[in-house]
Amino acid sequence: MDSDNGVVGKLLAGERAAILDGWLAEATGTASGRRAASARESRGEAEELLGALQQGLAVGGMGEPFDAAAWAPLREALGQLSRAGAARGDDVGETSRFVLALKKPLFDQLQKLFGNDAARLGAAIWSVSTLADRMAQHTATTWQQSREAIIRRQQEELLELSTPVVKLWDGVLAVPMIGALDSARTQLVMESLLQRIVETGSELAIMDITGVPTVDTLVAQHLLKTVTAIRLMGADCIISGVRPQIAQTIVHLGIDLQGITTKASLADALALALRRTGYVVTRAAA
Repeated sequence: MDSDNGVVGKLLAGERAAILDGWLAEATGTASGRRAASARESRGEAEELLGALQQGLAVGGMGEPFDAAAWAPLREALGQLSRAGAARGDDVGETSRFVLALKKPLFDQLQKLFGNDAARLGAAIWSVSTLADRMAQHTATTWQQSREAIIRRQQEELLELSTPVVKLWDGVLAVPMIGALDSARTQLVMESLLQRIVETGSELAIMDITGVPTVDTLVAQHLLKTVTAIRLMGADCIISGVRPQIAQTIVHLGIDLQGITTKASLADALALALRRTGYVVTRAAA
């Protein structure tokens, strides 16, 4: 393994240009989608990976675990490759194939070097193949983690966009809810609404559930928790958008909403909120 380590290191030092060109040629031949159209970007990534690989071979060995300190620069370079690919929309297969394409030029160089020594050639190829597979596996794992992070961030952004806190009038806030209401979303609604109550000093908050498709026991519990938190802040709450189907469901489930003001529409809730805050709305004379 140590001798293979030295051989590959010398190849990267002496045949770097040939290996780089062969790698890009192989990667271009198997690429698809966006990666196929980013030759300049791929060359920069390949050069960085070769440099990190050469650095790891200089201080470590192919037989060392891939999580060893010697491979830290290579792992970081692979991580950057994966994160960049995930951000621009490459799938995990494209990213892994790009890394695995490095095998071909290395195998060609080893063939030239050990063409007459089958045993030595086989051992060197096995070492290189094992290392490249570890690199591809690390790339796939990092890509998956990057995609999950992107998805989580997008979900959080969508949640924030789907639960805006709107100031309808002085002292009156409203939260129009659209879609399913789960624990995570309820927590976000509660935090945003309580923060806005503190910022504006509002006395009333209207939670409009017109866009909530169904109300079950869990959804009702989420609403009750939010109402309780609002009251603890010294404000009151009105739930609007209670359609006939939702009213029947609440009754059938035996959910107790006593003490909570409900209205059929947001307009009715706003009219009640204005009366409670002492405002009178009149129509101007024609």
